[in-house]
Amino acid sequence: MESRLRQGRLGTVHLVFFTVAASAPLTVLGGGVTTMYAVSGNVGGALSYVLLAAVLAVFAVGYAAMSRFVSNAGAFYSYIANGLGRAGGVAGSFMALAAYNAIQIGLYGLFGSIVGDFLADKFGVTQPWWVWALLGLILVAVLGVLQVDLNATVLAVLLVLECLAVVVFDLVSLGNPAGGTISLAGLDPGNLFGAGLGAVLALGIASFTGFESGAIYSEEVRDPRRTVARATYVAVAFTGGFYALSAWALTVVTGPDNAQAASAEAGPGVVFDTLTKYANATIADVAYLLFVTSVLAALLSFHNGVARYLFALGRERVLPAYLSRTGIRTGAPVAGSLTQTVLAVGVVLAFVLTGRDPVLDLFTWLSGVAAVGVVLLMTLTSAAVVGFFRKRPEPGVSRWQRAIAPGLATVLLFGVLAVLVVNFDALLAPENPDYLAWLLPGVSVLAGAVGFGWGLVLRATRPAVYAAVGRGPAEPLPTDDPALALVR
Repeated sequence: MESRLRQGRLGTVHLVFFTVAASAPLTVLGGGVTTMYAVSGNVGGALSYVLLAAVLAVFAVGYAAMSRFVSNAGAFYSYIANGLGRAGGVAGSFMALAAYNAIQIGLYGLFGSIVGDFLADKFGVTQPWWVWALLGLILVAVLGVLQVDLNATVLAVLLVLECLAVVVFDLVSLGNPAGGTISLAGLDPGNLFGAGLGAVLALGIASFTGFESGAIYSEEVRDPRRTVARATYVAVAFTGGFYALSAWALTVVTGPDNAQAASAEAGPGVVFDTLTKYANATIADVAYLLFVTSVLAALLSFHNGVARYLFALGRERVLPAYLSRTGIRTGAPVAGSLTQTVLAVGVVLAFVLTGRDPVLDLFTWLSGVAAVGVVLLMTLTSAAVVGFFRKRPEPGVSRWQRAIAPGLATVLLFGVLAVLVVNFDALLAPENPDYLAWLLPGVSVLAGAVGFGWGLVLRATRPAVYAAVGRGPAEPLPTDDPALALVR
């Protein structure tokens, strides 16, 4: 095995597929949008995607500018380390691992549930949800150790097909408006800034999780100084517009006044029942299958992201060095991929043995953890951009890119984070214990605190390891450092 990723495999298009596939458009429509309407009753919720996309676009300005000078599979970890200090970077790495593992593992609950429902309804095959979840886990584990460009090809096919399914739903919905007239109520700002706004933003931000993952692949792209920036901007623009259009289309076909009731009663069925009624049952079945592959694509994308975080931390000896092992032939982060798989098996089995629901518990709880963690990471990263360019002025970076935009993004993202935490109970089913509303958001804070503490330990006991935090492949840790004996 080697200890480096294979370079030059990915271009802008590949990276767009990874980032958009992580957001999973059909999963957002079938799960996120319907839940948003059901929980909030906010008819103007479609505009929230435009609002959040604007905030994320401001974030992307500084993020993309810094990506030209920091190329590291650790992404947020390395950004924070270079901008806010090495101990802060280690804290960010622990938060990132908690957040991305949470969303990746939580998706197995949704995957097992929807596959089981489809096979039981269409073919009479009945097995517990966890059987299908573990089969999906095996498939992701195999793909995770193959060449990254093969992963991108698989994601590209799945993403194109699921986007076509969403487009068909949008066209069918707009062509068959409730009451015979297309209502613009779903696009009225007056409806958005009313009752349920907090819940809308809390659920909406979770739909964008994964758009920022382009920097994770910065060591494997053909042009690190441009590719990450381009892919991030494309992902923000595409997902924001696509989600807003689809969320509005749902209110058109159900009628604005009926969107909440229809979503609460049928959930994802609103989408597939619409296709059955106004298209045909075959199209609806194909769309449902694509719903399944949409979740699978997101699983694969997040799995790849976690594996690369583990690789980066192993290479810099923040975590055990074996995590930096990559495949000789494929260049994939094999050790990180296998580690993520083992962790996923353990968590899924824990939920199975305790009798938890795959969607209401496994998927919802861990999605909430991920949403808080990712927004917190983006807030810290925006602050890190300001710190980085203050210490290292670059002639090719404008004041807007190095200070104004990232400073504004820090404030805006902190506001979104506050709304998300305050309204976290909107992500939980009524039967869930009340204490989860503060316990689950606290996971990211706890992970960050543990990481910061570990960073201080490294500074005191392994100064050479601490000095290499956030450096990436350009400045590898000396192999003759006696401090490495403790982590080999």
